[in-house]
Order: sequence, then structure tokens, then C-alpha cells
Amino acid sequence: MSTRKIQSALISVYHKDNLEPIVHKLNELGIKIYSTGGTETFIKDLGVEVTAVESLTAYPSIFGGRVKTLHPKVFGGILHRRDNESDMVEAKQYEIPPIDLVIVDLYPFEDTVASGASDEAIIEKIDIGGIALIRGAAKNFNDVVIVSSRDYYGDLQVILNEGGETTLQQRKLFAARAFETSSHYDSAIFNHINKDQGVDAFKLSSSPARTLRYGENPHQNGYFYGDLSVYFDQINGKEISYNNLVDIEAAVQLIAEFDRTAFAILKHNNACGVALGESVGEAYHRAFAADSVSAFGGVLVTNVEVDAEAAEEMHDLFFEILIAPSFSPESLEILKQKKNRILLVQKKMWKENTQYKSLLGGTIVQDYDLKSESSVNLQTRTRKAPTKEEIEDLLFAAKICKQSKSNTIVLVRDGQLLASGVGQTSRVDALEQAILKAGKFGLDLKGAVMASDAFFPFPDCVEIAKNAGIHAIIQPGGSIKDQLSIDYCNENDLAMVFTGVRHFKH
Repeated sequence: MSTRKIQSALISVYHKDNLEPIVHKLNELGIKIYSTGGTETFIKDLGVEVTAVESLTAYPSIFGGRVKTLHPKVFGGILHRRDNESDMVEAKQYEIPPIDLVIVDLYPFEDTVASGASDEAIIEKIDIGGIALIRGAAKNFNDVVIVSSRDYYGDLQVILNEGGETTLQQRKLFAARAFETSSHYDSAIFNHINKDQGVDAFKLSSSPARTLRYGENPHQNGYFYGDLSVYFDQINGKEISYNNLVDIEAAVQLIAEFDRTAFAILKHNNACGVALGESVGEAYHRAFAADSVSAFGGVLVTNVEVDAEAAEEMHDLFFEILIAPSFSPESLEILKQKKNRILLVQKKMWKENTQYKSLLGGTIVQDYDLKSESSVNLQTRTRKAPTKEEIEDLLFAAKICKQSKSNTIVLVRDGQLLASGVGQTSRVDALEQAILKAGKFGLDLKGAVMASDAFFPFPDCVEIAKNAGIHAIIQPGGSIKDQLSIDYCNENDLAMVFTGVRHFKH
């Protein structure tokens, strides 16, 4: 028989939120309730009859509550098969009553870790009995309903309101959810304990999925597993798409590089405008000037509050997304006039340590590139040293270069991106693209600086840069022919510094 009538329930939960209507409905249906510890007290306080698990097992809760439900009468009640004659005989022989419904809410392990609690407190939030109850009940979904999270109370309430009878399909769905709960929980524990142990295994668990309008293209399905609310509050605009998410990460990675007031405009993960300013409005105006064409339909990001003046500046531009730590009330009145415009309040700066990418049927994992250059890291390799102002521009250019697709060349002057060449198969092509682009928008490169994301194997790029008006260059160095570029710079009065760090981004 595929349908089963719930006649008994075991409830063992950490949080009691939204449990009261479930308990009252179980009581109304005459379903026998077993419970433990604080949950038992909670149910009694509701005026509902409940049997302590200790009465069923004739064994007390021991070791500070570490062992409560781990007993044959509990797990036998869950795991015995109702359509197996031998199981039913043994259940009767050992006086094991059936348990048809298990409601479990696990100890909050992840929340405890996130709170910065002590190792001792974290270990005590590794649930043993609860996870065993979940797995046991889920294994026997043919006969038992397992509710493994408060997220599923609503579905259970519907079943109880209809009399408490379940189908096999319903029980199997609850079981699938339960194994997702247990696998996620175990992955979180493993990753925490293994962070300094080095067990060679990859475990990543995230839920629930956010269904996107589509993937990279309309004919592709797309899903997001994660919690955007950790970093952002969306206060206006349409639903965020797959490509929006990719651009948002690129934008917040870039803006995180800057301490001073900065503004960036990105298109297809690359910056088409970046600038510093005394105000957010000035920074936006200077960023927009670098490429007013590509800015159309772009993603905008800043690290300071957007005020009314800046909002007026950018309001006439069609853009997909604007990200900022805050918006003045006056700016929102302006920006919200376009209902599809996505406005994101960045609640905290982006910071992740590990990056994942799926390919070839597997997953590659690496540390995020969190290294940024500072003046103390620079090695002057030419007779001419860059000026203080040039060093500031070189570091600014290096930050943009780091967050652009390889091969990339970035040209900067006075805290403003003048042009860049990105995603090229040749470094010469990237430089020529940047020079051409700067000319297109009437930006003079005389006195500008240049950044490269990798070394120059030949002096051709430094020669082209010199002829374009570039005065100083920053690059990682490391080519066996570095001296050729150094010699050219020395012969042509250019300053060049090495960082010793390559920033490829594919």
C-alpha cells in the first residue's frame, strides 16, 4: 500500500519557531507524540500530551544531552518495515512502537561557526542524534515521513489539514529533502574541521537554487546557488540574470581594490571606465569620459554613497545595474524613475577566499587573487625612477589590469582610466587596441602610464608605448628577455617598475 496514515510522531527540534500549529494539529488528529528535552517541555507548555523518549527507552538523556534518541526502541520504531512480516514480528516481540513521522531541526552548526564561537562551542553544535534520525527516517521513506527543516513545515501542515495521510511520492520527496539537509550539514562540518588538516577532498553544498530568467543565452537554463542577501539588498529593478551576476562579481571585485572615492563602469566583466574623484559625481564623470559608448548598458559601481548630484549625472545613461554602499533619499527619487534599473546596496565589501569553476566534467579550485601591489612591492628596473605621482597612477593602473581579462594593457593618467585593451591573443594587439580607443575618445596619452598583466617577451610593447606618449610602465617581469625591455627604456628615458606578481584572468 503506497498511502500511509500518520499515527505517531517523534519531534526533536532546536528552534521552536512555527512549531505550535503543527503540534496542535497532531494533537487534534489524535497522533501520539514522542519528544525530548526542550521540545518536550515546549509541547507540554502548549497543553498537549507528549511522551518523553526516556519513557519509551527506559533510559535517561546522558552525557549532557549528547545521547538521547540513540536507542533501538527509537530507531527500531522508525526503521522497521511495515510490510515485512519478520520486521513486524520483531517489533512486537521487543515492544517497539511504530514512529510514522519524524520532525527534526538540527543544531545550528554553520551559524555557530559564523558567530566566531569557541572550538568547544562549535563541536557541541555537531548534531549526532538529529542527523541519525533524519537518515533513518529518510531511508525508510516507504513508511515514514521525515521533516528535516522548518522550511518544510508548510508542506506538512497541508498534509495534516487533509487528515494526515501521505502518498509514497510525498514521503519520497521529504526523504530527498532530508538527504540534502544531511549532506549539506556534513559538508559544512567537514569543511570547517578540514580547513587546517588537508584531507584531499572537495565538498561544496549550497541551497536553495535561485532560478534565473535564463543562462548565458536565452536558450540555456540558469540557476544560482548561494545567498545574495549576504552582500546585497536589491532596492529597485528587474530580476537579476545570469550575466548580471557575472558582471556584479566583476564589479565588486574591482571596486574592492580602492580606498579613495572611486567609480567604475564595466561591460562584459571588463572595466571601460574607472576613475578617482573628490566626489562620487566627479569620479563618475571621469570614468564615463573614458568610453561613453561602451558605458551604454553597463554595470556601474562605487565605494561611496550616491548623492543627488551624481544621480542626475548618470540618470540619462541607460545602464543595467548600479551598486553602492548607500543611496541618499534624493538620489533614489531620481534613479527609481526607471523601474527596470537594478539598484543594489552593497552591505559589506566582497571577500571570498576560494574560487570554483566547472569544466571537463570536473571542478577546478583555486585561491582568489587577493594580492594587490603597493609602493613597497615595486622594483625600479630602469635608471629613471617614476615620480611620486606616476607611482600612484602605476598602482591604480595595476589594480584595473588585475581585474581585466588577459591579455590586457591599461593606460592611466591622474587617477583616470584612459583606455585598455583586454582579452587579446597578443599583448601588442592589446596595447594597440588601447591606444586606438584613447584616440577615439580624444584622450591624450602624453604623460600617461601603462600596466601589463604579464611580462614583455620583447621590447616591442615598450617601444609602441613610448611613441604613444607613455612615461612609465608597470609589469610583473620574469621574462628571460626582460633586459631587452629595460635597455629600451633606459635608452628612451622611460621609467619601468617590476612587481614580481603576474595577474592573469581568464
